[in-house]
Amino acid sequence: MGSPPTPNQPTIENALRAGRSRLDALSESASLDAQVLLAHVLHVDRGWLFAHPEDSLSAEAARDWEDALGRLEKGEALPYVLGEWEFFGLSIYVTPDVLIPRPETELLVETALDWLGKHPERQQVVDVGTGSGCIAVALAVKEPGLKVTAYDISEAALRVAARNAERHGVSARIEFLQADLLAGVEGPFDVVCANLPYIPSGRVKGLDVYAREPHIALDGGKDGLAFIGPLLEQAKRKINDGGLILAEIDPGLEDDIVQLAKNQFETFGPVVSKDLEGRARLLIIQT
Repeated sequence: MGSPPTPNQPTIENALRAGRSRLDALSESASLDAQVLLAHVLHVDRGWLFAHPEDSLSAEAARDWEDALGRLEKGEALPYVLGEWEFFGLSIYVTPDVLIPRPETELLVETALDWLGKHPERQQVVDVGTGSGCIAVALAVKEPGLKVTAYDISEAALRVAARNAERHGVSARIEFLQADLLAGVEGPFDVVCANLPYIPSGRVKGLDVYAREPHIALDGGKDGLAFIGPLLEQAKRKINDGGLILAEIDPGLEDDIVQLAKNQFETFGPVVSKDLEGRARLLIIQT
């Protein structure tokens, strides 16, 4: 934490001012980013910073602060510098091997939990492309009886996911396995959850996240449908009667994805749910 000011070390107030200035050209929330980062470096909450503006950083904290700011200036994403990010009220460990959890993905978790609450006998859930494990872990934490199988093609991502399961005490109820979608997976499952790469290749390369987050977790192929199509085809054979399939989608591909779903599930009309900004975000199929 901080200490009484010394001639050679910056105060909390001065450090925040300098951090905001250095991050201003990199972030639309430079002030907030600086606060979050300094609180992380000092192992305090943001409120503590405002209560101790005249305290100075120790020599060690000043070095850590400078190193963290430097990483952001080089283009590293804030959650990777912090080593964690909040998702569904949980602190999720993240590294550059996994996609940073997004608030819009919470819609998938909320929808799954609502359905599971109405179907307590349904306990077998699969999370396809688990990444950091945020979906699998959130579901297991909120539904204590749930059994979750989580798949990813990336071994590095699976290690991150396993660490998150351990962090939140649900390792015994989540099995992490390496697989390409549901290929070679036996099943059946009551709920299939998936947040797969869905941004068309031509568009993803123009996004800021392309330089910061793993390409494998973003690029959905030429038309953005490289993974959702095969997943739906496989899920049709792995889902129990009366089960639920949930997949996060690109809002701009809603019509194409609904048609893919209708092709596989002719008698079950797919529904698309919108996120808080009114964009098509979640494909829902009840079998």
